[in-house]
Amino acid sequence: MGIFISILLFLSGCNSNAKKIAPFTTKRSLTNKAVEAKKYCIENNFDTTYCILIDMQIPSGKFRFFVWSFKTSTILDQGLCSHGSCGNIDLPEGKELPYFTNQPNSLCSSLGKYKIGKRGWSNYGVHINYKLHGLEQTNSNAFNRVIVLHSFDKLQNEEIYPAKAIESWGCPAISNQLLTRVDQRLSKTEQPVLMWIFN
Repeated sequence: MGIFISILLFLSGCNSNAKKIAPFTTKRSLTNKAVEAKKYCIENNFDTTYCILIDMQIPSGKFRFFVWSFKTSTILDQGLCSHGSCGNIDLPEGKELPYFTNQPNSLCSSLGKYKIGKRGWSNYGVHINYKLHGLEQTNSNAFNRVIVLHSFDKLQNEEIYPAKAIESWGCPAISNQLLTRVDQRLSKTEQPVLMWIFN
């Protein structure tokens, strides 16, 4: 009888461990990125009150777009964020989305730091976009590729994991409501704001 109970306990332990989902991101990992981001902002005359961090290691159905306060080391706002479909290229063998490249016309996302540029008109969502200027070799083609921050009607305001968010043509698209809030914040910021897409 004792052996039978031990086996049951072992099996139930295995099952409970199998169902546990490790956190996709932690405040510590965002804080570490934010420390680097603030240093970059100080050295390059960017706004030093907040930045936008996008953690592409997090599944698209969970919040991975974070407005981060340098002053309080807290998340000011957050939401879903799309990644590129890579619809114009064949992914290397064994690679899956999200896949990242700086290749023109690839419809893929590009990793790296961006300067959020001028506000413009968008065909999507709330008809607002922000031009993005890639600051690294990994995203130097962003402006010419017309990679912009915009919203999309089909992006929800709540987490939908394990479902996936709709894919983009390489742009970091967010929900209409989230972009409206981000737009209000950006419109009051005098210095350039840093966006950092990392994986």
